Amino acid sequence: MAAALILYSFLSTFALIYSFHLSVFSFTEASDGIGFTVDLIQRDSALSPFYNPSHTHFDRLHNAFRRSVSRANRFKPTPQSKSSSSNIQSQIMASDGEYLMKISIGTPPVEVLGIADTGSDLTWTQCRPCEQCYKQNASLFDPEQSSTYRNVPCKSRPCQTLERASCGDGTCKYSYSYGDNSFTNGDLAVETLIIGSTSGRPVSIPKIVLGCGHNNDGTFGEAGSGIIGLGGGSLSLVSQLKKSVGGKFSYCLVPSNYTDTNTTSKINFGSKAVVSGDGVVSTPLVAKEPDTFYFLSLEAISVGNKRFAYKGFAADHDEEGNIIIDSGTTLTFLPPEFHTDLVSALEEAIDAERVSDPRNEFSLCFKSEGNDIVVPIIIAHFAGRADVKLQPFNTFARMDEKDYNMVCFTMVPSESLAIFGNLAQMNFLVGYDLEGKELSFLPTDCTKH
Repeated sequence: MAAALILYSFLSTFALIYSFHLSVFSFTEASDGIGFTVDLIQRDSALSPFYNPSHTHFDRLHNAFRRSVSRANRFKPTPQSKSSSSNIQSQIMASDGEYLMKISIGTPPVEVLGIADTGSDLTWTQCRPCEQCYKQNASLFDPEQSSTYRNVPCKSRPCQTLERASCGDGTCKYSYSYGDNSFTNGDLAVETLIIGSTSGRPVSIPKIVLGCGHNNDGTFGEAGSGIIGLGGGSLSLVSQLKKSVGGKFSYCLVPSNYTDTNTTSKINFGSKAVVSGDGVVSTPLVAKEPDTFYFLSLEAISVGNKRFAYKGFAADHDEEGNIIIDSGTTLTFLPPEFHTDLVSALEEAIDAERVSDPRNEFSLCFKSEGNDIVVPIIIAHFAGRADVKLQPFNTFARMDEKDYNMVCFTMVPSESLAIFGNLAQMNFLVGYDLEGKELSFLPTDCTKH
């Protein structure tokens, strides 16, 4: 069976979302304690402060691919950051992400534009006084000006929950380094966090554990103010809100070729995050280390009527939890031998001339005459009979203005880890249920969600 490939000029996508409960959370009446929806701003869209009007769609696409490869590399263990060698380091994922989210912290509230990151747990922002800070356009958060800010004591549960923490003057100190030698060091604190929902009624949440960074540097962009941790670990935002929102969140990513700049992707929490209806498929979330990442079990991928059983890495004997789903990684990364099987099947099935990618980013590209080519249906088969039917725009993308007839397969080989990226997630409502330990997919027109 085949489908027409409507060739999109994709930008990229995403980075998104994250079980520790410090106290009984009492939402303000603005939230109704039920659920809420928040805008996600795509990093390269016209609504983003990172937007560069001189870049073409193809420039943004290739930038997203490069960020994707860099981000995937940072899932791997890395040496400690030399820039903060005197502190105990917790090696975590990089700051690069594809989606931004606005929150406010403190009383009175100070707006923070953070990277919404399903590959990180701790939410943090730069704070005064700053020993060393990267350039930031927005004003730094000053904890002394907030009536609701409190440092977390060393012997508290949040400090003990942090994988590696130190103690100074009775205050819990956190120290994170990223794979590209970026880092953030500072005080662990509790503070009021306010999320502006799409209903226009902000959601105020007291006593959220977050990081107040006094020593931060690296590749963080000056338009942003830190990270909003949406991973699966105990200090992530979603985990801290577990009793209030039932451990549920979902997101719907708008295809990046959509021309209406007022239409944004959405992230939902609580009752708003329930994924139900005809066409929903669900697969278990597998508990593995590190618990920050969301592990799924990929059983096979079908290309047309040919089904290829998943082949893992040589050193990987784990059949369960063999792939990470991540909203902040654009491409999908697969083990080399398994990827080769898919490439061979696609080359045989697609009646088009195979060409080389001049940038050497992709191993399978075709020359397209006209606007459409015909490609086989590709289905990702996850455990629990969760068959996710991928549309052509989920797996192929047009590459360049100069090579306007070249389209490439956006699943690429990786030597050490597998990631189901955000291009493959576009136009699906993707729901995470941390309490039910499952993840759901529902085909959805995200421009109307």
